[in-house]
Amino acid sequence: MTFKHSITLSSFRGIIEPAERILETIMRQGFDAVEMFGEPSLMDSKNLAESIRSFNISVSGVTGMWGKMGHDAWKRRLLSSDSDIVTYSVGYVKDIIVMCQKLDGREINLCLFADEESEIFDKNHGLVPEKHKQDALKKSIPILIDLSRYAKDYGVQLLLEPLNRYNTPFCTTAMDAIWIARQLNQDNFGVLLDTYHMNIEEDSFADAITQCEGLLRHTHFAENNRKMPGRGHIDFRTIVASLRKIGYDGFISFEPTLKNANYESEMWNGLEFIKKVEKSSIPPS
Repeated sequence: MTFKHSITLSSFRGIIEPAERILETIMRQGFDAVEMFGEPSLMDSKNLAESIRSFNISVSGVTGMWGKMGHDAWKRRLLSSDSDIVTYSVGYVKDIIVMCQKLDGREINLCLFADEESEIFDKNHGLVPEKHKQDALKKSIPILIDLSRYAKDYGVQLLLEPLNRYNTPFCTTAMDAIWIARQLNQDNFGVLLDTYHMNIEEDSFADAITQCEGLLRHTHFAENNRKMPGRGHIDFRTIVASLRKIGYDGFISFEPTLKNANYESEMWNGLEFIKKVEKSSIPPS
């Protein structure tokens, strides 16, 4: 099994380069696809799609801009107790579903943010009482079912991404995401695992990946320090071997934080590092 490689365009937000130069670098280095960042109100999807296609690169999907990552992102809270905020968040998800289809992408990621409630929220450790966590996640089920059905009409998969506790305390582990996916029971709803967040929250990379068998549709690769793989301490050999073991056939999508200095060599070295790990994980015939 040969893995496909993508890279998130949100990783280039700190790079002072024309978009065409970045796309040319992605193509030249051998990435199979790009993952667009989810800000439909700030871009012309049609022209962007044409520009990407001109470099013979496909779009794997759209990365939702959640938390503090993008324009008006603070209002994107599907678990909010404010009905206006929830309505805004649902509208945002629908907008990036439409955007994803226009770009010929296949999937978008969801992250579950809620209001910061001072009486129950442990700001030092990003934790809430387990009962409150379960109550909040249960409230998300009807919203996510409706969004899944909406996405299905556009041929798009919704993927729930657990984040570490310093981003949100409500969906932090593979098992949290699996529980929600099983409650929904929608064939276009799955799980996205991100190695950066897994490094903080999971007891075992291998166990988390194995538990997601049949539901894991996409992965984000970044080191513990948010750099490209090979420049930190995450055990990507175990991760890649576990993906092979479950027959994973989705993208390995790199999501580092890139900076102007040497960003091209960082991309190249990280991709080559993972390709070597993939090669070494192939069982002997």
